[in-house]
Amino acid sequence: MSEKCEECNGKGYSVTGTAKCPECKGTGKSKSIDLMKLSEKDMANFLKNGSSCNNCGGTGEIEEKEKCTACSGKGVFFKCKVCGTSMDSLYEGDEVCQSCAKKQVVYKLDNSCTLDELEVGKMYHAKVRNIADFGVFVDLNSNLRGLVHSSNMKGPMEVGEAVIVSLKEIKPRGKMDLVPRKLKEYQTVELEKKLPVKLASEIPQMVGKKVKVQGEVIQVKQTAGPTIFTIADETGQISGAAFESAGERAYPEIEADMIVAATGEISSRGDSFQLEIQSLKRMTGPQEAEILQRIEAAIDSRAEPYEIEYMVESEVLEKLRPAMKKVAKEIRKAIIKSTPILLRHHADADGMTAALAIEKAIIPLINEVNGQDGEYHFYRRAPSKAPFYEVTDVVRDISFALEDAARHGQKMPLVVSVDNGSTLEDVPAMKQAKVYGIQMIVVDHHHPDEEVDDYLIAHVNPAHVGGDFGMTAGMLCTEVARMINVNVEKEIDHLPAVAAVGDRSEAEEAKMYIDMVSDRYSLQDLKDMALALDFQAYWLKFNNGKGIIDDILDFGDHKVHKNLVNLLCEQANEMIDEQIDVCMSHVKAQDLPNGAILNVLDVENYAHKFTFPPPGKTSGEVHDKLCKKYEGKPVITIGYGPDFAVIRSKGVLMNIPKMVRELYEEVKGGGVNGGGHLVVGSIKFVEGMRTEVLSKLVEKIGSVGVE
Repeated sequence: MSEKCEECNGKGYSVTGTAKCPECKGTGKSKSIDLMKLSEKDMANFLKNGSSCNNCGGTGEIEEKEKCTACSGKGVFFKCKVCGTSMDSLYEGDEVCQSCAKKQVVYKLDNSCTLDELEVGKMYHAKVRNIADFGVFVDLNSNLRGLVHSSNMKGPMEVGEAVIVSLKEIKPRGKMDLVPRKLKEYQTVELEKKLPVKLASEIPQMVGKKVKVQGEVIQVKQTAGPTIFTIADETGQISGAAFESAGERAYPEIEADMIVAATGEISSRGDSFQLEIQSLKRMTGPQEAEILQRIEAAIDSRAEPYEIEYMVESEVLEKLRPAMKKVAKEIRKAIIKSTPILLRHHADADGMTAALAIEKAIIPLINEVNGQDGEYHFYRRAPSKAPFYEVTDVVRDISFALEDAARHGQKMPLVVSVDNGSTLEDVPAMKQAKVYGIQMIVVDHHHPDEEVDDYLIAHVNPAHVGGDFGMTAGMLCTEVARMINVNVEKEIDHLPAVAAVGDRSEAEEAKMYIDMVSDRYSLQDLKDMALALDFQAYWLKFNNGKGIIDDILDFGDHKVHKNLVNLLCEQANEMIDEQIDVCMSHVKAQDLPNGAILNVLDVENYAHKFTFPPPGKTSGEVHDKLCKKYEGKPVITIGYGPDFAVIRSKGVLMNIPKMVRELYEEVKGGGVNGGGHLVVGSIKFVEGMRTEVLSKLVEKIGSVGVE
């Protein structure tokens, strides 16, 4: 191999000046000439102009030259094809250095190679294809087959045997005459066709042409026919088809996340384009690092979130802007890289509005990258019944992810947890996710614990900047969604208001979000949507309710939305009224030392079970009734069962996550865990320690301050 010397532009010398020609003494004329050797035309020219000096060409001057020191006057640099070192002289047809030339060179042909890459006299790796009476046919690659004639064979060969052959002759119509060679020592040089490297964005203009593409394998999908490899570079994705045999995995050594080089011909299939793969190789070392760095730099630039003005003025939101931009960028990056996104959310009005805001932003982008059915392969939304990411949740998620990886060659997903994920209760599930390389993002407003950040790549929580739970997940996620895809703003701008009333936020931002959509939705409309979401979430259990949730939140037919919300609210209110009628007569009240009024209700024995409203909702509705009864006074309501307690409060300065940790330490054998917001939450414990846990809990509540 050779490269032109840039120092002398391939001439081998540099011109340092000019001097008088020594032959003609600067005249430019020849001293003497043999007239007998001149043609008639040259004779006429000589008689008219005289003869020019052969040394200087008639200029009378010659260039003073200096040999190029960079290339030693050769004009080119020679590099060994085996080891890549520079060479002073040539060996083995300009390809190998003197050291490598001591060993024989045997070429291993890439599947992209054709007759154009073959040279008579050189040796090649081959495999015996079949045996005939007159010789043996061998394959040099998937495209090239030649004959080892029986007259050239020195011993028997077997089908499938790897052999080395020398190319004796290329006959008409591409037939090759090969001679077997036995070598003790040799160098293998991989040879592939020199094809232009094209980007994904250039593929539509290359139909019918052979090209090479380089990038990261995003997905490997086995069909009943070929194996489909999705390869991404810095400009987009290329779909490549490789065929071994019907339903058989081609290139089984190539998996998702590998950096590869693929060669083949571009074909058109309707509105899409496909690379018919002839060769697919994993890139390693410096080449892999260079391609990966190039792709990552381009993706990082493309993933930059939109710069937006928030829909409301908020000091908390402004302080959270860097964290929110990081979340938006990580989600955009996952979409560009075709990393599946799993959206986890708490199964209540705030969690569902938060999730739907993100969903509406990302689905158009996912389909843009992966085709119109992309959302069905690269996105899933799942509710969490508990106010944290349970082990039950993560086991389901890991199981689905492993199944998708096995069946479709997909990467492990990015888990985006909204209205969940900030507390110690989330950590056990996060640890399992980490084992499988699953990355996680959290957008939440529950009081956070520092430990969770060890398992997250991005985390948004108002408590990090001095805010509180009044800034709900639905508000936060709607603004993040706008950073991801600014085009969805008009579609989702009512979601923060629904989240605000659903989570009973009293933050100033909540009032602004509600006022912002008051021309379309009254306060009662927003409350009805929130109640309809809570009611439907109870019956959906672990189902995401796609379609139904869209209709409740007015993303489809407005008439269907109104009719559905009215019906669900009617059914929900009937069940709530019936439950409250039963429960209120069983509420026990007492005054606490700090002046708060404590109300307790045994929801296990004095409320309908296994129906709506569940214990948490029941406790909340009872609490609302009692707040009206004791208006202006600090009120606490505890709804308890055999092994749990739900806490609702107003005007009491509690820190439930802190209380839970203290109860865990102080009530030995109580098995206390749980959490939530500072003044609203739930705890679990072992049934046999209920009396001790609840007594200690009441003692702690009675010792805190009140408003």
